[in-house]
Amino acid sequence: MVNENFTSNPLVSVITPTYNHEKYIGQCIQSVINQTYTHWEMWILDDGSKDQTAEVAASFANSDSRVHLIQQVNKGIFCLAENYNRLLSECKGEWIAILEGDDYWEPDKLKVQIEAVNDFPEAVMCWGKAASRVGTGESVYQVHPVNAMKNREYYDNVPEGTIFNVIFDDFLPPLTYLVRRSALEKIGGFIQVQPFPAVDLSTVLQLSLKGRFVFVDQVLGTWRIFPDQTTKTRTLEILEGSQAIITSHFNIIRETHHDILKYDLAFIQKNYRKRKMITFARSGRFKLIKKDFRGARKDYFQALRIPVWSEFLWMLRAFTGLIFSYLKMDVEELARWFGKGSLKNET
Repeated sequence: MVNENFTSNPLVSVITPTYNHEKYIGQCIQSVINQTYTHWEMWILDDGSKDQTAEVAASFANSDSRVHLIQQVNKGIFCLAENYNRLLSECKGEWIAILEGDDYWEPDKLKVQIEAVNDFPEAVMCWGKAASRVGTGESVYQVHPVNAMKNREYYDNVPEGTIFNVIFDDFLPPLTYLVRRSALEKIGGFIQVQPFPAVDLSTVLQLSLKGRFVFVDQVLGTWRIFPDQTTKTRTLEILEGSQAIITSHFNIIRETHHDILKYDLAFIQKNYRKRKMITFARSGRFKLIKKDFRGARKDYFQALRIPVWSEFLWMLRAFTGLIFSYLKMDVEELARWFGKGSLKNET
């Protein structure tokens, strides 16, 4: 439980790592400036962008004293924790919010969350729903978490550690995180376990052992999906890295928090098999969009070599994608025909 002086109007530090986001960083920063909760500061770290990202960010920093820009030589995705923690060392806020350079918030995001945590002074983190959009398109592709009806009882992480029960089939959108600084510092700041190219999973799992969360049941922001972003081009690394993190965390909490666990190690291993099949199927779809038909074919074959009959629709998607890879076509029109969102970059 967190015991510290309660502040009803705390300073929120928004930390924004960015790289080659010249098309989006302006909307990102403007969405912070537009917040109805105004007691914030924003720290942007440009990781050696090759485009005009830094110049766009600098124009905002020059006109609003709450916006700060740091530039550095590119360190890449495997130094994300270093970049995040550099921003953490620079900022002064009692609460830390994450907003990467190609994402943006709803105007009431911070106001809603500060009001929520004010009702729970012991909370270490607040999070909520987020919409995903494809590229510059304005149509919503999906809202996360997708299994809110099934998993809502775990979202507040009460008792401590309970959030572990949802990470297998739900996604906690990082752009919605509002983290108590003191709790973050207790776990040593943002955590990245190599070769996992992200900080959110490891950091959230460690925070979950420090106190309750507060879930806000509304869309707080939007993140963009691109066929060539890290989560689409390094899918197997992400999958295997997340599996290692999840298994390691499970081995810790089954000794100390076994009474709150919904799953056992056998389920985790079975779930990994399912996620691996789905990962290859998704990767194949993005490669079709990029016209990498040989790469897509390889991924779809990999998916079909891992038969998970409980996910028959995903297997059918993989088989369909395999056929389309030979036809040298993507499946986006077919997806639209079935009422599913297209993953093509809408410009």
